[in-house]
Amino acid sequence: MAGRSKGSKTPSKAQQNKEFFEALRMFEEERGIPVEYMIEKITAAITVAVKNSNGGNDDVTVDINSEKNVFNVFLNKTVVEEVEDHNREMLVEEARLYTPAAIVGDKVGIPLETKEFGRIAAVTAKHVIRQGIREVERGQVAAELQSRNQELVAATVERIDERNGTVILKIGKIEVPLLKNEQIANETFTVGDTVKVYVVDIKEGEKGGTRATVSRTHPGLVKRLFETEVPEIYDGTVEIKGVSREAGSRTKIAVFSHDENVDPVGACIGPRSSRVNGIVKELCGEKIDIVKYSEDPAEFISKALSPANVVSVEIDEEQQRCCRVRVPDEQLSLAIGNKGQNARLAARLTGWKIDIRPESGYYGEENQE
Repeated sequence: MAGRSKGSKTPSKAQQNKEFFEALRMFEEERGIPVEYMIEKITAAITVAVKNSNGGNDDVTVDINSEKNVFNVFLNKTVVEEVEDHNREMLVEEARLYTPAAIVGDKVGIPLETKEFGRIAAVTAKHVIRQGIREVERGQVAAELQSRNQELVAATVERIDERNGTVILKIGKIEVPLLKNEQIANETFTVGDTVKVYVVDIKEGEKGGTRATVSRTHPGLVKRLFETEVPEIYDGTVEIKGVSREAGSRTKIAVFSHDENVDPVGACIGPRSSRVNGIVKELCGEKIDIVKYSEDPAEFISKALSPANVVSVEIDEEQQRCCRVRVPDEQLSLAIGNKGQNARLAARLTGWKIDIRPESGYYGEENQE
């Protein structure tokens, strides 16, 4: 059997302690795990380990001092005249080997030598460090996600679950699911694709960790895309007042200029429609109506019903935020939209209930004018 070479010596306890604390400090520098955090966890774990190896005696003192490189473990026993439980009690004669003045009733700490608890300490330290790394990494993930909450992020398609259509995205080092109901209808993905998503919400998971909800259908995605593509929005000259959206089909966005010399609609469209076309492409061809916001409800409602022309807007004084709109007969279908979409989006954008009527009458009723 191979033995220890003649020139090698078993490291002293002081040397072992020094190496132990140097390792903890190295992990703090490289992984960002505080030394005191690891000491706290190691202390608790060693207490349990020593208890389990000493008949359930949990009266253990773990003295770990990183400043002095001190690492001692004591198993505490009560001094008695007659021992009934060897794991928890000892005679006066034995106690005085450790504490010369010990008397019956005292508690005396028996130092556990390195060889007795060294293996326990080593295994425990490794476990705690691994756990610490996981917790720190989870904390870093949570912090990174929180910093991106309600923001536009670029993600890479990592894999696709063919069973339920969920697309697993990689945002930095973080994997986040893009659920089927958060995807634009008929949108397809390929592993390796770069896709822009809106971070809707960040929550703590039931089993620890952090859970993020990302979306391609949320109105916030459109808002953030315009902020990215339109410098006048980014610098605050043009303000987005509202977005109503039916993802994959149509979006209406209301914009307002704080500079009378800047046309908010024109700024969003861009030279040769370059800005809005870039957003339309990102949204898989989704139609976008850019509406000039107005504090005048009638004017705002008229603009919101674009591309239809509005003849008149009558505010209903008896019902809150209700109005009746008249449009040219030939544009009635255009104003209402396919399956009511145009009217529905305009109502959401303005916050008004809109009753659309043809200019000539009331849907076949006699013209009361």
